[in-house]
Amino acid sequence: MNVKNNKRRRESQEKIERAFIELLQTCEIKDITVSNLIKTTGLNRSTFYANYIDIFDLADKTREKLENDFSNLFADYDYFNERTGALKMFKHIKENQIFYKTYFKLCYDDKHLVSIYDTRRAKKEHIDSNIKYHIEFFRNGLNAIIKLWLANGCQEAPEEMAAVLKQEYRGR
Repeated sequence: MNVKNNKRRRESQEKIERAFIELLQTCEIKDITVSNLIKTTGLNRSTFYANYIDIFDLADKTREKLENDFSNLFADYDYFNERTGALKMFKHIKENQIFYKTYFKLCYDDKHLVSIYDTRRAKKEHIDSNIKYHIEFFRNGLNAIIKLWLANGCQEAPEEMAAVLKQEYRGR
């Protein structure tokens, strides 16, 4: 029986997602086919279609999963202690480079990995006028730093990247 969360179905989904991520490292999304995936996984075409509408549905679900994993990383984050939060984030990115590279490759609609922002902190720092611009500037800047770091193979230590972020944010 193909129950939504049974073990066999979850294992098939994970196998498809891993193969998809692997293929994304060498191919563009438009070049990945269901045939490629089923050859790589050894699963049936019907298994793919029982879980996904098409490749783009798989891409959306993979991206959502990566976003949730990133959000969960900061579930207990103390926004007023940016040093430990930034370090935690950069350590996680370095340990999971392939997933973050994949995430940014899947962001064909310009979504941001860093979608969390503490408006309480902004108010404490008296950033209340035009806050929407400040938030957008912060998100885009941080995402650009992460993308550049990933493109360079995360050569700098997470501690160094946390210091870069702190310096750029001017200790706010």
